[in-house]
Amino acid sequence: MPNSATSEMGIRGVQRAAILLISLGPERSAGIFKHLKEEEIEEMTLEIANIRSVTPQVKEAVITEFYELCLAQQYIAEGGIGYAKDLLEKALGADKAMDVIGKLTASLQVKPFEFVRKTDATQLINFIQDEHPQTIALILSYLSPNQAALVMSALPPERQADVARRIAAMDRTSPDIIKEVEKVLESKLASLVNQDYTIIGGVDAVVEILNTVDRGTERHIMETLEVEEPELAEEIRKKMFVFEDILLLDDRAIQRVLRDVENNDLTMAMKSTKDEVKDAIFNNMSKRLAVMIKEDMDFMGPVRMKDVEEAQQKIVNVIRKLEDAGEIVISRGGGDEIVV
Repeated sequence: MPNSATSEMGIRGVQRAAILLISLGPERSAGIFKHLKEEEIEEMTLEIANIRSVTPQVKEAVITEFYELCLAQQYIAEGGIGYAKDLLEKALGADKAMDVIGKLTASLQVKPFEFVRKTDATQLINFIQDEHPQTIALILSYLSPNQAALVMSALPPERQADVARRIAAMDRTSPDIIKEVEKVLESKLASLVNQDYTIIGGVDAVVEILNTVDRGTERHIMETLEVEEPELAEEIRKKMFVFEDILLLDDRAIQRVLRDVENNDLTMAMKSTKDEVKDAIFNNMSKRLAVMIKEDMDFMGPVRMKDVEEAQQKIVNVIRKLEDAGEIVISRGGGDEIVV
């Protein structure tokens, strides 16, 4: 198998990574650093510090190699190794294609159930609705929230809460089990799951799904969990709608919420939030009140984050109460959110 241009230049893998980060610039590199382990960050930082200069030829070779690897990984995710090889051969030639594919096969991790993610929602529902609830929970954990929400909404009501509970309780799943489920479901994509245990599911996965399903499905699941798993229901409810989600409300709904919110809570809640959230709130109150709250925020000075979060939660509770009463609508994308 031919070596890459950077290998022929005598550049080690960690050096190539450091050169790539330098080429991408500080902002993009900082975003990448967030996904690295501490020891990897230390190694990369040291390597970057040791690089004095990079020639244009080396920089171009590193970026080209990175682009080719990204392209190959995209092709593999879309259609598998064979599909990627065919496309890369047309783009890069047979030898280069094999070189790129070879670098990926040892470490590539194609997401489990990738073939399911590309399946039409209606077909997917027919595909898995008769499976065991644990199997459905496993599959939904790997889907996008929108796709998982469609499947969850289509399940029989008596199974919805069961599946939601199983997703929340899911922590780590053996790659052998994942492979077996894929095999049973006649996977069209060869599994390349790394032998490390895969972290999936959890409360956050349920929250994402419930934030996307229609309100009726969400209400049924939460009411069932409140009876059977009250602590889990409370944990899910706290995460389901956060203060910043006020942006999901239209102007009329925000105005209705503000009528039931204490000014002191509003001032505290906005002390630490995004500018677009502040703008959405200020734009839906009188100019006089907006000026007063802004002055109070400036006069307040530093505050404890705990106090800010408590104030935000009070407002979230008002929003949920108004939604349950049918006075406002939170845009989730489900069928029952359509207003006529």
